[in-house]
Amino acid sequence: MKKLTLIVLSLALALTCALSCAETTLQLGTTVNEQDSFQVAAEKFRDLVAERTNGEYVIEIYPNGTLGGEADMLESMSMGMLDMGIITSGPFVNYSKMMGVLDMPFLFASNEEAYTILDGEVGQGLLDTLEEANLKGLAYAERGFRNVTNSVRPVKSAEDLKGLKLRVMENEVYTKTFAALEVNAVPMAWADALTALQQGTVDGEENPINVVHSYKLWESQKYMTLDRHSYSTAIITMSLDLWNSLDEATQQIFKQSAQEAAEYERAWVAEQESTQLATIKENGIEVVEDSDVDSFRNAVQSVYEAYPDYADSIAAIQAALAK
Repeated sequence: MKKLTLIVLSLALALTCALSCAETTLQLGTTVNEQDSFQVAAEKFRDLVAERTNGEYVIEIYPNGTLGGEADMLESMSMGMLDMGIITSGPFVNYSKMMGVLDMPFLFASNEEAYTILDGEVGQGLLDTLEEANLKGLAYAERGFRNVTNSVRPVKSAEDLKGLKLRVMENEVYTKTFAALEVNAVPMAWADALTALQQGTVDGEENPINVVHSYKLWESQKYMTLDRHSYSTAIITMSLDLWNSLDEATQQIFKQSAQEAAEYERAWVAEQESTQLATIKENGIEVVEDSDVDSFRNAVQSVYEAYPDYADSIAAIQAALAK
């Protein structure tokens, strides 16, 4: 009898230890490949969370759209069916209209201006609006300044863009921006865009240098214009249900780790950019570095007039940058 009691107590103790030491595994999805800057941010975030929670939280990274496209993953997080993702800024406007202000053309003149706003009061306030859609925005990583590529002709001014068929993100602001430039803008998920570029069903697309490089877009594109028409963020995002399930100390670990991972990824992007651009040129893409940016800016002024709801946020951004 004593032996049986000892066995039962030992099992109970083992079970208690197992429960108290149990790991919580979280899934984080992206639509990019393992060479992309999102993967850099995801791995840094994973490592920081594991270290600071003493291994209590283990983040598993699922790249290449394994868990769905960006719109799919946002919907899954909103429904509490997916833990986390690193998502390009474009689709967020479908969950918080005010997020679209960050996609306005030529809003920022430099990376430093973007960081000032994103890491400050305006940027954090915009992340807070996502909570109404059951999403928790943790930090802004970087997709970067977006540039046009195409397979038809060099683009040196807004006039050269007219009539081109370009893939754009699934975002109304981007669609309106390129409509103002008289482009045939085709909103589609990135996975579909890669196929469309290869098959020639679209002439081109618009993305930062690191995307053109990591996806070897020289296989389908002949020309690239460094017009820097929009700065695109990448938001480290969590299901609000998951966030609310964490105690305050753990919430702070996740938020601080996300911010540090975002800043680490931004530095990585900056460090890689010149080498990546050189590789793009070496692989045959003709790069226009001195385009008539004023012609692009003038052509898209109607986009600002189309969004009077953004006026206060834009004024706040301009005021913050003027300090």
